[in-house]
Amino acid sequence: MFVDEVDIHIQAGDGGNGCMAFRREMRVPRGGPSGGDGGRGGSIFLVASAHQNTLVTYRFHPEFKAERGRHGEGSNCTGSDGADLILEVPPGTVAYELGEATVPLADLTTIGERVLVARGGRGGRGNAAFATSTNRAPRRTENGAPGEGRRLRLRLKLLADVGLVGFPNAGKSTMIARISAARPKIADYPFTTLTPNLGVVTLSNDRSFVVADVPGLIEGAHDGHGLGTKFLAHLERTKVLVHLIDISSATGRDPIDDFEIIRRELDQFVSDDEGTVPLATKPQIAAATKIDAMDDPSRLERLREHLTERGIPLFPVSAVTGDGMAPLLEAMWRETSRAAHETPLHT
Repeated sequence: MFVDEVDIHIQAGDGGNGCMAFRREMRVPRGGPSGGDGGRGGSIFLVASAHQNTLVTYRFHPEFKAERGRHGEGSNCTGSDGADLILEVPPGTVAYELGEATVPLADLTTIGERVLVARGGRGGRGNAAFATSTNRAPRRTENGAPGEGRRLRLRLKLLADVGLVGFPNAGKSTMIARISAARPKIADYPFTTLTPNLGVVTLSNDRSFVVADVPGLIEGAHDGHGLGTKFLAHLERTKVLVHLIDISSATGRDPIDDFEIIRRELDQFVSDDEGTVPLATKPQIAAATKIDAMDDPSRLERLREHLTERGIPLFPVSAVTGDGMAPLLEAMWRETSRAAHETPLHT
């Protein structure tokens, strides 16, 4: 099951209480206070892990609490600290604190990246800590401080270099299956793909990049129509967008209209994250798919003229036969390399 957004509640451990004790030993006159301090409560960390690729674990287990610190003991024994709690998430996960306003806390994009999201409570002081030259038998202690508690929203945004966009059944799943080892479901009905798929494309000279196959978009997707904004958000981290446009007459739609509808959806999508690069401003390439089933060459020529006016290169391809795939992949690599040097992966 692919889950890309969950709400969880986390509670760091409370600090242990300080102890009030006095030495009671033979031949030790006026032994004095010996109450130890309480231990620190366990903290909670988010860690980006290569072993996770979805947030499904947290859908069925939304409550997490770290261990509290142990109370102080006599003989100046400090209580042990509570164990920290590590929550593993997929790379690309953004954590938000829920409240009156949704506040971003962390953005984990690198495997092994570790972020503190709830700090454990400080341990309380025992009475030995309050002894002075004028107060040799203090009867004062401190309770441990409570650990931080938060309600978090975890949102996964795929980390990919290239994002494939287009109408349902435009050939995105067939494309990613052709160019990578990914094996998404492929069928001849709309919305066959219900979850994003990632594939690694390998070219000559040890070159490679990651491609994301995003479920099909329709008009009004930015308002939640079809699969809505849920999957548009997965395109935010991509460096390059590739429009897949069905050039055959099977759909009954005009390829120019298909391109313009998707372009408007990208333009109107508003991210929840401030500073995110608008989708419509990303480098874009177009691929006229299903040329093996093309029955009207004028559709391809009209689309080429339209995209030339917009400065978008067009590559006629067939993911089934492999025709035209090599030039398209080289164009993906060039744009990805150029974008990598011009803009960071995320903001």
